[in-house]
Amino acid sequence: MINNEQHNPPVSATPTDSFQSRVQPWMMACFGAKISADGAERNHRFLEESLELVQACGCTASEAHQLVDYVYGRPVGERAQEVGGIMVTLAALCLAQGLDMHAAGETELARIWTKVEAIRAKQAEKPKHSPLPVAVPTLVSGSAP
Repeated sequence: MINNEQHNPPVSATPTDSFQSRVQPWMMACFGAKISADGAERNHRFLEESLELVQACGCTASEAHQLVDYVYGRPVGERAQEVGGIMVTLAALCLAQGLDMHAAGETELARIWTKVEAIRAKQAEKPKHSPLPVAVPTLVSGSAP
């Protein structure tokens, strides 16, 4: 017989110095309150980082495009449940790829604290109201890339 308490820990257990709470001061230092709270900006940066991770793990652009069409062809999910799904799926991906997600998060948070000025400068140059993190030159009709 399986002890459910052993396999289903309480969902309300949250450390006071959670990773999420330690990211907030960095966000404020880099971006200030307005950009830190900008839902569209946070969506774009999360999607960008997610795509960079799966690209590094071997996912092709074609596969990513197929999944975008699949997801956007379905009903919109509930945000809290989707966050839970992200966390479980990230843990599973890290297990499959031999990565320690907690160590990687701590390493990245320490690294980006050393890049605050560079990140501020990049943000200042970012095109306004664009999902892209950098300005992409437009091609003149008929010219080669």
